[in-house]
Amino acid sequence: MITVSVAADHVDILGESPCWHAEDQCLYWVDAFAPAIRRLDPSSGSVNSVAMPADIGSFVFARDGSVVAGMRTGFNRVVLATGAVQPIVNPLPRDPRLMLNDGKCDRRGRYWCASVHSDFVGRQAELFRLDPDLTAKRIDGGFIIGNGIAFSPDDKRMYFADSRDETVWMYDFDLDTGLVSNRRIFFSTASIEGRVDGAACDSEGNYWCALVHGGAVACISPEGRMIQRIEVPARHPTMVAFGGPDLDQLYVTSASSLLKPEERAAWPHAGKLFRIDGLGARGMAEPRFGGDFFQ
Repeated sequence: MITVSVAADHVDILGESPCWHAEDQCLYWVDAFAPAIRRLDPSSGSVNSVAMPADIGSFVFARDGSVVAGMRTGFNRVVLATGAVQPIVNPLPRDPRLMLNDGKCDRRGRYWCASVHSDFVGRQAELFRLDPDLTAKRIDGGFIIGNGIAFSPDDKRMYFADSRDETVWMYDFDLDTGLVSNRRIFFSTASIEGRVDGAACDSEGNYWCALVHGGAVACISPEGRMIQRIEVPARHPTMVAFGGPDLDQLYVTSASSLLKPEERAAWPHAGKLFRIDGLGARGMAEPRFGGDFFQ
């Protein structure tokens, strides 16, 4: 039986980027606009936070135990034990309203990260790739907001969502070279409630995604068909990640700031972290960033 529960009562302005850390069996995520990186210990229920100096869209763990974060100030290394933030590189155009948003590592340790314009002006969002040598490359552009990055289990597909364009794109992906090609439509949300925000693939190749504005999580088959929709107690779920000792629990972040005043009474758990059990699906361990920097 599928159950949905509150995993952490802490209320985020805009929760994002959940990531299971196998080494300490804890779930990490961010509040983009608080801004902070948070850590939930499921064994005790305790939540700890490390404040960030700028808005943060996503992060990935590095091999040395630190994290690499996509922020309004570009790519930065963060030492969670001390809160120290060290700039790596900023590929964003000189506009303070632009920030790095959704991001994931591929299985060669490259950090793929999309951007967003805070005012959603034009099609200024782009897709970047931070390589282990700490150089950043622009991969694609012309988007409204970049979200939903995920890689198929066979490493032959990369998914990328433009939430406001109601589209999830699919690229052919070459793991060895880190190149993408042949962008085409994988799934459209134009005819359903909600838009695809953050996502993750399970071990069978299904694409699990948060439907922001739709109060649900969806599972999309490799053929691009919705095969499951699960309601969650937040109008604006933002991203999903598999976690737990067997990677068979789905964690879901959410936003409180997107609610209209008249909606708040109906969604008292908005902004909290949720956990879905009983899906019968299993995720894959998130890869680490491959750079050996600041040693």
